[in-house]
Amino acid sequence: MKVLIPPIKCQGIKSKLVKWIDETRQWDNKGVWIEPFMGSGVVGFNLKPRKALFCDTNPHLISFYQGINSGAITPIVVREFLESEGAQLAKHGADYYYQVRKRFNTEKSPLDFLFLNRACFNGLIRFNRKGGFNVPFGHKPERFSKAYVTKIANQVEWVAKRASLSDWTFLHQDFRTTLSCATGNDLIYCDPPYAGRHTDYFNTWKAAHEKLLYQNLKTTKAQFILSTWHSNEHRENPAILKLWSEFNVITREHFYHVGAKESNRKPMLEALVTNFEPAAPTSRKNTGELDSYAADTLQLRFIRQNQQSTDSQKNFPPEERE
Repeated sequence: MKVLIPPIKCQGIKSKLVKWIDETRQWDNKGVWIEPFMGSGVVGFNLKPRKALFCDTNPHLISFYQGINSGAITPIVVREFLESEGAQLAKHGADYYYQVRKRFNTEKSPLDFLFLNRACFNGLIRFNRKGGFNVPFGHKPERFSKAYVTKIANQVEWVAKRASLSDWTFLHQDFRTTLSCATGNDLIYCDPPYAGRHTDYFNTWKAAHEKLLYQNLKTTKAQFILSTWHSNEHRENPAILKLWSEFNVITREHFYHVGAKESNRKPMLEALVTNFEPAAPTSRKNTGELDSYAADTLQLRFIRQNQQSTDSQKNFPPEERE
């Protein structure tokens, strides 16, 4: 299965987990694929459901994909726009980037949103409290080379083709509204911002939001798959034990690349939470991910570390314990 990347970059994109999610689902594709937290859309776009509802609280993200779905945003439109704007960026540099950012925050153009997403620092999507896009320039005036523009246009094209062959809807709305329409024939895929970790998105995500999501998923008639984090080398996700442990929780380790050096590879134990019995894991080769044995090894490391910490606390007098 070749995983294709959508045109809008999003932090926390699940491109390396698409195959795992595909293997986990137990669904006949007769209902609606529902994503309350669309984000990049990489999972749903690649799994190609016949009917889908993609939702998000970021209106600019939804507006962009509504444009693709309606035919207003096409590969040709994107190519011409990025070639024109890219030439201005190459000529004027940061000044032009901030001019477009100001224009976007006033006019809310989905094409400006695409330009900013690809020209800003590290492809971040971040807004201030007034809803203004506030990511600084990425310091690459020559960003929109011919090859790069072609790459983005091709990404728009494959999403447009899949949307045209399917019944897909894109809506700007809260996750509770999205979940309220789910039926017993549907499959919900949830990829919310990770509670307990630093995230920058259109809205903040706190433990209270995670609890609301849990309450909604606990009562849904649909099947659901939730992506979240289980643990890293420093700490564990408290929501796993407090909320999600009553469901099926499976884990897998993969690396986040923060730099070119191998020393910057950060292991993270990812988790999928389901309200159904997931499919048995299959062997993996050359997927860029470690297998389940490696994931279990990391999990065991946390258990041992916690046990050692507990034991060491017992050796101190009560008044000296934390």
